[in-house]
Amino acid sequence: MNSRLKGKKIVITGASSGIGEKIAYLVAEQGAYPILLARSYDQLEKIAQNIQEKYGIDCLFYKLDVRDTENVKDVFEDILRNVNTIDVLVNNAGFGVFADVVDAQIEQMKAMFEVNVFGLISCTKMVLPAMIQQNSGHIINIASQAGKIATPKSSVYSATKHAVLGFTNSLRMELSSTNIHVTAVNPGPIRTRFFDIADESGTYAKNVNRFMLDPDFVASKIVNAMLTPKREINLPGWMNAGSVFYTLFPRLVEKVGGKAFFKK
Repeated sequence: MNSRLKGKKIVITGASSGIGEKIAYLVAEQGAYPILLARSYDQLEKIAQNIQEKYGIDCLFYKLDVRDTENVKDVFEDILRNVNTIDVLVNNAGFGVFADVVDAQIEQMKAMFEVNVFGLISCTKMVLPAMIQQNSGHIINIASQAGKIATPKSSVYSATKHAVLGFTNSLRMELSSTNIHVTAVNPGPIRTRFFDIADESGTYAKNVNRFMLDPDFVASKIVNAMLTPKREINLPGWMNAGSVFYTLFPRLVEKVGGKAFFKK
């Protein structure tokens, strides 16, 4: 058991499936108290019951749509009334839709920014005053390798993750005189339900299946970094190396790697 997490209160958005759900089980195993947020109340209730039965941990859960700022305000105020402090916030809620810009729907574009960017910022703002007052805490933002290297059909999704990285890096500097850690998580494709929405045709998921990350592996990396000054978690390493190379030599990468970018 990781004594660093024992008894800590860990809020997870997008906790009803994928790496959010995996993180909830892992932190409960470490003796922490996961607080689950997502739109799917029934699924959260099921996960909370499983955690209670398996680990004997009381697990709060709330229905939350991060696009609704009043809902975010009400939920986080209620959490703080119940637990007094939040030690870790994992901003995991997010989605993507892969499409060429000419075909993309404006409403879907807006929704991606509302969830991936403004929802993340709203949740962060709600925990910051308490974390600053206690001079401790950790904000973990799930970004993406797409925020470092854009590819065709992911223009808007990539734009949201670029925004998350910019926000995360700035926030880290704003909090540099405190004991609050800020971490960006930049995974490549993960084998989760994300692609049910992002890639309805199944083409991309099929093309990159052998490169997909295991959600348990990603979740374990995130949990192991909690309450440490880890700046970024980049997975897989070879993909992050590609994004660094792209930053240095963008024209070369676009020319040489052009075919690889059209997996969607």
